[in-house]
Amino acid sequence: MVVGSGPNGLAAAITLRQAGLSVLLVEGKDVPGGGMRSKELTLPGFVHDVCSAVHPMVTLSPFFASLPLKDFGLEMINPTFAAAHPFDDGTAGVLYHSLAITAEALTEDKETYLRLMQSTVANLPKLLPDLLSPFPVPRHPVALAQFGLKALTSASWLGDRFLTKQGRGLWGGMAAHAIQPLTNLTTSAIGLMLMAAAHVGDWPIPKGGSQSIANAMVSYFLSIGGEIEMNFPVKSLDQLPRARTILLDVTPKQLLAIAGKQLNQSYTEKLKKYRYGMGVFKVDWALSEPIPFKNEDCRKAGTVHLGNTLEEITYSEKITSEGKHSDKPFVLLTQPSLFDSTRAPIGKHTAWGYCHVPNRSREDMTEAIENQIERFAPGFKDIIIGRHSMDTVSMEAYNPNYIGGDINGGVQDIWQLYSRPVLSRSPYRTSAKGLYICSSSTPPGGGVHGMCGYHAAKRALKDIFKL
Repeated sequence: MVVGSGPNGLAAAITLRQAGLSVLLVEGKDVPGGGMRSKELTLPGFVHDVCSAVHPMVTLSPFFASLPLKDFGLEMINPTFAAAHPFDDGTAGVLYHSLAITAEALTEDKETYLRLMQSTVANLPKLLPDLLSPFPVPRHPVALAQFGLKALTSASWLGDRFLTKQGRGLWGGMAAHAIQPLTNLTTSAIGLMLMAAAHVGDWPIPKGGSQSIANAMVSYFLSIGGEIEMNFPVKSLDQLPRARTILLDVTPKQLLAIAGKQLNQSYTEKLKKYRYGMGVFKVDWALSEPIPFKNEDCRKAGTVHLGNTLEEITYSEKITSEGKHSDKPFVLLTQPSLFDSTRAPIGKHTAWGYCHVPNRSREDMTEAIENQIERFAPGFKDIIIGRHSMDTVSMEAYNPNYIGGDINGGVQDIWQLYSRPVLSRSPYRTSAKGLYICSSSTPPGGGVHGMCGYHAAKRALKDIFKL
């Protein structure tokens, strides 16, 4: 049995079924997908991604690469540019699909960018199985060491290697996806991975919304003989039929609630110490026209980072981690309808954006987010014809894995990079035989890549079924 149909629950269920086991996947909601759901949140005909929207890891994940999802209706679309980062003076840093073009556009920072990214981009395809695995025996130790020496540093330290505002800001926006202070060690890893992903596998969006990824995975799972049951919220293991093994796509807090009676005291105490990170406040908009960015490149980018300078982003993320709210928050923004006409009525558009807030914050950040967009796109507020906002409590109500609005399954700093959910040679095992955790609270962490579920399923296959 697998509980939860997010990307990792689906990956676990598919992997177990591919091995020849009978598999039942249960989901608490009436629609599968976890963080890959899409809905008409604002007005009829406007399709919004409730959580994840842009998917750089879908094209890089070894697990996704192994699935024939195109045959089940999944179509990925590559925006003109991967990302853009505007500044108050109307200029912008741009993450192009080409490494060389990105470097050239950074002028004085050309050589800095090439030194930072060339080896990572060249080695990423062969490094991915190691980078997306728990405690791997390195297959390419020299290449892994080259990456690791950069990845272990703080983003603020590495950002100081750049001389230009464009280079520094572009880097800061990438690293801020870590959802933690940029002064923390290992925050460079997120920036490196995202920038390399744009040069190796693009930053695509799924046609029709993120729900399309979930639908394709479910269709494939059913086609190979898997079973799925919706509207089955699991509060206790006692609700489940007998199974030789159970994999839970949940975070430590839910694991304790669902299976606490089956877990030993030592493991329970470790789970209680697990740390969750900052939450998010998210807004979706129905628009009468595209966002009128001052910089033309921002109108062609799949993702736009709104935070101005590296210093401003660093300050915003710092005070947010301390439990305060920024009046100029770092905002992650995308307009899927620019590249996918199925998202809105003809001539109209959708936009999706969020900022980081303290965990469990109830602060309404709608105005602060819209002010940030207006700052770089004067006239934005005039084209809004509908909006839908979600605070941290709404996010957790929508998806119980988003504890306090934390969409990453727990803070992913150096202390919890691999000790997710506990420090163990096999982090997917719990203390109860046959019971496994397969969520983003296990290595390699957050993102729509399915590797947490894949590795948990492989562990269960070996432990329980000797496969």
